[in-house]
Amino acid sequence: MDEIIVQAKGITKYFPGVLANNHIDFELKKGEIHTLLGENGAGKSTLMNILDGIYHPDEGEIYIKGKKVHIQNPFDAMANSIGMIHQHFMLVDTLTVLENVALGLKSQGLYIDKKEISKQIETISKKYHFNINPYSKIWQLSVGEQQRVEIIKTLFRKAEILILDEPTAVLTPQESEDLFKILNQLLKEGKSIIFISHKLDEVMEISDRITVLRKGKVVGTVHKKDVTKGYLAKMMVGREVLFSLERKPLKRRGEVLKVKELEAYNDKGFKALKKISFSVFGGEIFGIAGISGNGQKILAQTITGLRRATRGKTILNDADITNASPKVIANKGVNYIPPDRLKVGLIPNLDTTENAILRSYDREPITKRNFIDHQKAAEYAKSLIRKFNIMVPRIDAPVKLLSGGNMQKLLLAREIAERPKLLIAVHPTRGLDVGATEFIRKQLLKERDNGLAVLLISEDLDEILMVSDRIGVIYEGQIMKVINIEDAERNKIGLLMAGVNSPKN
Repeated sequence: MDEIIVQAKGITKYFPGVLANNHIDFELKKGEIHTLLGENGAGKSTLMNILDGIYHPDEGEIYIKGKKVHIQNPFDAMANSIGMIHQHFMLVDTLTVLENVALGLKSQGLYIDKKEISKQIETISKKYHFNINPYSKIWQLSVGEQQRVEIIKTLFRKAEILILDEPTAVLTPQESEDLFKILNQLLKEGKSIIFISHKLDEVMEISDRITVLRKGKVVGTVHKKDVTKGYLAKMMVGREVLFSLERKPLKRRGEVLKVKELEAYNDKGFKALKKISFSVFGGEIFGIAGISGNGQKILAQTITGLRRATRGKTILNDADITNASPKVIANKGVNYIPPDRLKVGLIPNLDTTENAILRSYDREPITKRNFIDHQKAAEYAKSLIRKFNIMVPRIDAPVKLLSGGNMQKLLLAREIAERPKLLIAVHPTRGLDVGATEFIRKQLLKERDNGLAVLLISEDLDEILMVSDRIGVIYEGQIMKVINIEDAERNKIGLLMAGVNSPKN
């Protein structure tokens, strides 16, 4: 494992208002998994996008097997046996697996030999136990299967150096375990892997060596066997990180939300919610625990008016809000942190100020006489930035330029600042680094202590157990059981999540 396959020297990359990579040195050895670890916005993806030819460095050099190379585009990267699997998959939903694999292949010319490509896809799929049909449309596949298509694309192009950017951010724990088995198999075949992550548990499980980035600079490179999770966290954020949070005693207030025998259908016409009933009180966090796809997303959409209930009631402070419009429900004090911050929570091309006022743009003091007071709007945005420690390159920059953690902080700040009666938070820390995760969980507990009713929906069982006061376990659209945190046992909840029990409310 001593042969150096990739060497980056002094890589520097500027974006408007941001120094993303600051003279970074990095080495990948043959047959290793080398993890790039750091907070959101630390420069990990930028560095790897340079290696993949998507960005060009402003300074620095890249060597592949000791030879200096100039990677101008992904074709150059492919020619140097580099393949990158991006966090947001580069797939066309309406095309088949085969068509996605064939896209961009110079060797195919005007004629695509579908039979030969299909044969190769099936060979790769069988070898790694992917079970992928070459003629399936991408939209028909699960997220985990789509990621396997990306791996097939990379292996089809004979990549020897694989870059995986936050590969487990969209996977279930079971899918993540399957991915790790695939990576270990690839290592045995002589591949070398760069693994981008901010999840310390998986970094400690999968890595050989770890390079930590902070604010665009290399903090250090270490061997996994020489460090602890706590040591890595301190390298990442420059301070001690709490892996457990102190909670004040519960001071439950009156019932804020009552859900009674709620039912709704998903987009495919199947019943996704089946007579769901529970209550959320002021001053408590009610956690919904479950494996992805068991009705959690539909539940949040139905309560917030984004999906129609076919049966049952949603009561907010004794007022029936069942099937009211999202605007009416929001005006009554229900605020929502959706699972997809870029598609639903924020508008990527609008700037920080414009996103900050999305809930209050039509009210004083932001609006006067039907016109937005831009000075007041900017002052409001700046107050949220200060209070929630949101890092922005400049206030008029599009939010798509923010790191994932800072996008989520902005979304959380906007929803909390409205002083809602009920906050529905769906996967509020998904894809975030340890520092941003700690911050957001603390904010939820702070609002709970201030009397806010919080409905927390998360697939992260550690998160549910850390901040919830009561836990409702959901399976196939039913609440299996509601458990007080004092009685919560991980194994018991795990069984309930797998449907091993009869529904009890």
